Amino acid sequence: MVWNRNSITAMLGIKYPVFQAPMAGGMTTPQLISEVSNCGGLGNMGAGYMSPEEIREDIKQIRKLTDRPFGVNLFVPDLDVSANADDISSMGNVLERFSSELGMEEKPSLPEKDYAALYRKQLVVLMEERVPVCSFTFGIPDSAIISELKKQGTIIIGTATNVKEAVEWEEAGADIIVVQGSEAGGHRGTFHRVESGMIGSMALIPQVADAVSCPVAAAGGIMDSRGIAAAMMLGAAGAQLGTAFLTCRESGAHSLYKQALLNAREDQTDVTKAFSGKPARGIRNRFMDEMKGRQALPYPLQNDMTAPIRKQAAKLERPEFMSLWAGQGVGMAEEVTVKELMIKLVKGTEALLDK
Repeated sequence: MVWNRNSITAMLGIKYPVFQAPMAGGMTTPQLISEVSNCGGLGNMGAGYMSPEEIREDIKQIRKLTDRPFGVNLFVPDLDVSANADDISSMGNVLERFSSELGMEEKPSLPEKDYAALYRKQLVVLMEERVPVCSFTFGIPDSAIISELKKQGTIIIGTATNVKEAVEWEEAGADIIVVQGSEAGGHRGTFHRVESGMIGSMALIPQVADAVSCPVAAAGGIMDSRGIAAAMMLGAAGAQLGTAFLTCRESGAHSLYKQALLNAREDQTDVTKAFSGKPARGIRNRFMDEMKGRQALPYPLQNDMTAPIRKQAAKLERPEFMSLWAGQGVGMAEEVTVKELMIKLVKGTEALLDK
């Protein structure tokens, strides 16, 4: 088989079916995204927490650095999220001992944010800028949004963590579906019951590939060419890597975060709701351990309450209070440039599959 000539490469106009995961929180710099695209893959912006102005500016920067396709990822907001005042106050009390230890004077509180309004404004920018690829996590956008994006030629990528979600995404009009196995670092893309989104990649990829007719890209624990080749043998037409790109020199990950990734073992990650209220896999640390068993506020409320603590922890170089998202393949992380990583991935996958 010629691994890099398939439905995904043809649809996206890229050389290799290798995606850099759209990791939110400043990880995906224009330099990282553009270099992945320049090397023949698909660079992706994790824009979930970015303001419309920041998204537009980064798109302009990316276009200065590459003329190749790239993607932008948004979080589909849950409009029914709420918490009562007692629960919010109680969580503030729990988090206060961490903020006090970090020398923060104000007790953790919940800022007022309109996520639905932010999402609408983010979408306006993507449509005005006519981005080549738009991916979505945590849900499926309204059909009118998908229709409008497709009308202007944007490729739509959905995120699924089980067969039902993948089928719903295909019915909604997804061109490609990223299938996220439970090994993946960061937030689970699940938008059904939490428990339904914890299936391992080896079991999930072939079942989704059999259930949908659109191409599937595998995500979760893939760090090298062996992972890409295995995913493609299981029925995927491409692979998405996150943790592997976080330790690249072009990534925006904090130096402490990069060191934690480079020093971590495969048995040191865990899935937690402590930081954000949504299940996410990261390197176990003191914050995760001490928050175990406590009921987190729903996402994104918990995320908003812990954000100042995580920011202060990074400033003071206290990784025990930072969210160190990482997949189960973290033990294979290397300090490299994007170009070095892409060359290894491409040559290795060719050696395994082009026979």
